[in-house]
Amino acid sequence: MTTGADGAGSSSTSSRRRMHVVIFQWLAFGHLLPGLELAQRLASRGHRVSFVSTPRNLARLPPLPPALAPRVDLVALPLPRLEEDGFPDGAESTNDVPFGAFELHRKAFDGLAAPFAAFLDAACAQGVGNGRPDWVVLDNFHHWAAAAAVDRKVPCAMLLHLPASILAVIAGQSAATAPRFESERNRAIYIPEGASGISIGQRFSLALQCCDFIGMRTCAEFEPEALPHLPTLFGKPVVPFGLLPPSPDGSRRAAGKDGGDGDAITPWLDAQPPGTVVYVALGSEAPLSVELVHELALGLELAGVPFLWALRKPAGVAEADVLPAGFEERTRGRGLVAMGWVPQIGILAHGAVGAFLTHCGWSSTIEGLLFGRPLIMLPIHGDQGSNARLMEGRKVGVQVARDEDDGSFDRHAVARAVRAVVSEDESRRVFVENAKKLQGIVADRTCQERCVDEFVERLSSSCFG
Repeated sequence: MTTGADGAGSSSTSSRRRMHVVIFQWLAFGHLLPGLELAQRLASRGHRVSFVSTPRNLARLPPLPPALAPRVDLVALPLPRLEEDGFPDGAESTNDVPFGAFELHRKAFDGLAAPFAAFLDAACAQGVGNGRPDWVVLDNFHHWAAAAAVDRKVPCAMLLHLPASILAVIAGQSAATAPRFESERNRAIYIPEGASGISIGQRFSLALQCCDFIGMRTCAEFEPEALPHLPTLFGKPVVPFGLLPPSPDGSRRAAGKDGGDGDAITPWLDAQPPGTVVYVALGSEAPLSVELVHELALGLELAGVPFLWALRKPAGVAEADVLPAGFEERTRGRGLVAMGWVPQIGILAHGAVGAFLTHCGWSSTIEGLLFGRPLIMLPIHGDQGSNARLMEGRKVGVQVARDEDDGSFDRHAVARAVRAVVSEDESRRVFVENAKKLQGIVADRTCQERCVDEFVERLSSSCFG
């Protein structure tokens, strides 16, 4: 018997001592939210979880289901304050930090090493069976947390919120198909950076050395070709824990948002014809420059289709200047721009939505596929370009054409990509058909819960043999 995130425990673990698992995720909601989903899956199987983060990040997470809350402890470690210019007061997640200050954010994050070690010391002092952690499960940035676990003889596992297909890039093997601007950016992963003095690649390597195995946010049904190669690539066992799709009912409020435009969106969608709206959302980090926001806007106008745009305002730009002059008047009736929080799951679930223009963050990609939406892809940074190429290879949509050298795009490229995915012709039929095929995997509750069961079994077998 298996259950979802809000159910009772699994009979497969009922005869074993319940584990205490510490989960410590990177300070970004694209990591925190799936980490919390995994915590709830563990709790639903009867295990205790200490979910570690910073106070403001924990406060912005969605509430735990009442049946699971007693088994998930939210452990708040205050983020050290930095005196450097450019790091906002009160910033804790990447959502709070300007794109150019991400390195300062990593420096502040490294200041959690001593508080985390103190938390682990107190937990280990409780003794086996009385609260001593059985596992520390962490992200690829947490090299000092992994070392702290090893020093205290607590086994450690790494969670990667990435598709298996792109890990060759993370391991330093550049994808041949990456455009020049992306390849140049990826090389910077291995260059020690200013404030924190350690590169992302070095963080990953040091953390990996301390980990017993890697957990992947994927499943064999989704990536049957890529997964078998990863143990050889990394020299560690790799265990998929499933795609962790959110509840498809759209009831969970998004984390990290205060207020928003949710109340106006559903009536607007209800008034649109079925399958006609392009939902546009490029994530909460690394927003586009105002110049590229204007090109995206003019491309949507040129495409001539209904759209709903969840737009994050570029930093330092007056609200009146975010969109091209007259854009909202010219598109009134067929377009809606929301600059506050929006209910993304509810939007993607709505029958009026026919396509998703996305940055291809892994969580957003999974959410789009959960509802079988074909994708118009505009990756911005990190793993998003590789995710987009993976989805393009699966023929679930197209990328917006970019300048090879600087990654810029124009309105005509946006309009072409939108029309290619939403026009009622053979290409759209192919994109929809393939998106529905992947939906059959992402939305398969039995498949996804089986992955969680196998991940839990891997943890349990190492503890109790």
